[in-house]
Amino acid sequence: MASKEIRYKEQTFKLAYELVNPAQDKVLLVLHGWGSNKEIMKQAFATTLPDYKHIYLDMPGFGKSSNEMILTTADYAHIVQLFLDALGVRATIAMGHSFGGKVATLLKTPCLVLLSSAGIVTVKPWSVKVKIATFKLLKPLGMKKIRELFVAPDAQGMSHEMYETFKNVVDEDFEAEFAKSQSKALCFWGKEDTATPLYSGEKIAGLIKNSVFYPLDGDHYFFLTHKDFIAKAITEHCKEITT
Repeated sequence: MASKEIRYKEQTFKLAYELVNPAQDKVLLVLHGWGSNKEIMKQAFATTLPDYKHIYLDMPGFGKSSNEMILTTADYAHIVQLFLDALGVRATIAMGHSFGGKVATLLKTPCLVLLSSAGIVTVKPWSVKVKIATFKLLKPLGMKKIRELFVAPDAQGMSHEMYETFKNVVDEDFEAEFAKSQSKALCFWGKEDTATPLYSGEKIAGLIKNSVFYPLDGDHYFFLTHKDFIAKAITEHCKEITT
C-alpha cells in the first residue's frame, strides 16, 4: 500500500491507495461506496482488465485515508482529481460503486462505469419517515444520546466531520449532474438492490445521453459475482477510448 498527501482548502489529506498493473499506460480509477474502502473493490477487479493500470483509492475518511473536515461530493471529486494530478496520471475510466459513482461522475473521464450508483432520491419507507420526524422533535432537547438512537447504520461510529459529511451527501439529488455527463457510461445494477433500487439505475441511464444499462442478479454488492461480465463489457465499450 502507498500513500499520498494532498492539500485542499488548507487541509492535508493523507490518501491510501494501491496500484495493480503499474506498467500499463491506460488508467482505471476504482472508487468504493460509502462506509467501504478500496479492499472490496480490489477483491472484485484486481485480476480483471490486465491492459489497464488500476488505482484503488481509499477516499477521505474511509479505510486508511484521513479526513478532518466536513465535505460534499464535489469536495471529494476535487480531492480525487488533485490526487490523480499528484500521481501524474489521467484516468481513462472512472469506476464507482454507490457513493463512489457520484464522485466518479464528477471526474468527467472519457469512460464512466457506475455500479449501483447513488444520486437518485428515493422514496423513504413510512418507518424511516416517522424516525426522522421524531428525531427532529427531540433534537432541540440537546440530549447526547439522541444522535446515537437515530443515526443511520451507515453513519454509526463516525467522527463529527464524517457524520456531517454523510448528512451532506446521503439524500443528494444528482440528476442534473448525470444529465450533464459527456462520458461514455456503462451502468451496472443489482436487480435485488434495496440501497439504490433498480429503477434508480434505469433513471440514471436515461439521464446520461451516451449510456448502456445492465441489470444483473444480486443486491447492492452484485459486482462481486459479476466481475468478469463487467470487465468484458468495459473492454468492449471502452477499448477505443483514450484520455
